[in-house]
Amino acid sequence: MEIDKQAFAERAELLKALAHPVRLCIVRGLIEKDGCNVSHMQTCLDAPQSTISQHLQKLRAAGIIAGTRSGLEINYRVCDTRVVELMRILFSQEKEG
Repeated sequence: MEIDKQAFAERAELLKALAHPVRLCIVRGLIEKDGCNVSHMQTCLDAPQSTISQHLQKLRAAGIIAGTRSGLEINYRVCDTRVVELMRILFSQEKEG
């Protein structure tokens, strides 16, 4: 069996980008709301805008989210369907219980 090291490395990077409670919360919120802006996230997470922006940058760099500018505002959404499925699996028991 030949191992595709590049495929494993890419998936590990994806998981690393998600491996923070705030980033998981951001991604979950974006999925549930079908996108939103930083101001909304700041209110929901009760965190400074700079902190949220740093987390958004990591998620953008990993290709997990994308932003669409509307005037001065950027609305973010999850653009990786694998992440949507992964989040569904990770949080499925919350809906069952």
